[in-house]
Amino acid sequence: MEPSKTLLAIWVIVTLFSTSNVVEGRYHYHKRPKKGGGGSSGSPVPPPDSSPPSESPVPSTPATSPPVVGPPGIPSDPSPDPSRGSDTDGIFDVTSFGAVGDGSTDDTAAFTAAWKAACAVESGTILAPSGYSFMITSTIFSGPCKPGLVFQVDGVLMPPNGPDCWPKADSKKQWLVFYRLDNMTFTGSGTIEGNGEPWWDLPCKPHRGPSGQTAKGPCDSPAMIRFFMSTNLAVNGLRIQNSPQFHMKFDGCEGVLIEKLSISSPKLSPNTDGIHIENTKSVGIYNSMIGNGDDCISIGPGCSDVDIEGVTCGPSHGISIGSLGVHNSQACVANITVQNTIIRESDNGLRIKTWQGGTGSVSGIRFENIQMENVRNCIIVDQYYCLSKACLNQTSAVYVNELTFRNIKGTYNVMSPPIHFACSDTVACTNITMSEVELLPHEGELMDDPFCWNAYGTQETPTIPPIDCLRDGMPETIAESSTYGC
Repeated sequence: MEPSKTLLAIWVIVTLFSTSNVVEGRYHYHKRPKKGGGGSSGSPVPPPDSSPPSESPVPSTPATSPPVVGPPGIPSDPSPDPSRGSDTDGIFDVTSFGAVGDGSTDDTAAFTAAWKAACAVESGTILAPSGYSFMITSTIFSGPCKPGLVFQVDGVLMPPNGPDCWPKADSKKQWLVFYRLDNMTFTGSGTIEGNGEPWWDLPCKPHRGPSGQTAKGPCDSPAMIRFFMSTNLAVNGLRIQNSPQFHMKFDGCEGVLIEKLSISSPKLSPNTDGIHIENTKSVGIYNSMIGNGDDCISIGPGCSDVDIEGVTCGPSHGISIGSLGVHNSQACVANITVQNTIIRESDNGLRIKTWQGGTGSVSGIRFENIQMENVRNCIIVDQYYCLSKACLNQTSAVYVNELTFRNIKGTYNVMSPPIHFACSDTVACTNITMSEVELLPHEGELMDDPFCWNAYGTQETPTIPPIDCLRDGMPETIAESSTYGC
């Protein structure tokens, strides 16, 4: 063969060899990995790259290429699918689960499905969007759930309209129940509407009109929102109104933050406490407006470390500790602070109410910087609480100790004395401190004398009206700690 032909043949062979490897390399470079990892050899496959491939041969398994992680495995229980109805931010819109939101269609199934999906992921949000009115029946939203769960109501959420529309199989004692949860937030810019009027009009309810009467008959009415056996809860921003009974209850909870709520129902709506807590510890209630037909805030047995500040109550029955000691039970309440609060147009102001025959104690109670506006019973301790005239005198009582009333000012309704300490015959109230208490009649100029019975304490400053009936020092016999301690 001639030298020129020999060189030409060599050039063709080299060119073909080089081209074959580049094409083969380009094919491997863009090949998508099989599900679960690399190719058939098990070698990792490099990610796509926008740069052109090298003209030199490309090895099929580069040593420096990062591994490609396969898609996550399918959960063992694919129901509910957390991705259903969720965007990339973990928001589970109930309309994506079939909620209609026309105010009459039963959307319960959509809410429970959205709850299950959001419960299964961290920081999931159940969203009831604005522009809709959702009706759901009595439902228990239970945990445990992944932390950071948010239930956000921006629209309107309501129960069936009254007892005639209530499903017979559903409990008539509660509507929305949140159970066994930790680190959950109930929030939104929307309204929780209770449709309470048909319940208030039941013949069994204590109507407060001039000729109102109470008749016998079934009287169960649902509490609107109940948190039970849960921890680290936050409730904020919502408008909650017209509950059939209590608007919001916390039972067996610890670590509760409530702020910027609006709670409202008519003045004569019966048993519509705004916020009720019992067997609950470490509670903060801040910067909220509450007007209703019963206690603005009620604190039941088993509560401690409660801080209330920046709340406006009225109309209402004021802020109450109790009732405590019913049916000769033990009741323990400690370390309650109410400050920088307004109470207006209310049947009571700051109240402690206990039944005769109970045991336990109320201690470490501080009321400070409270403004009263036309309030009956601005300051009242009633250890003879009774719902009828059939209650008998009993020797034991819940021991009331360490009460402080500081900078309590404003006007009182002259239908009742502004200060009333009716303590047990056998278990005196002790360590009551009065400072800067100035209460004037809302109408007229005649001031009513305070009432005291078996109440001991001190006046750091003169009070208006003068409270000469408060005894100095301590009683000769003090309640035994073994009986009344907690």
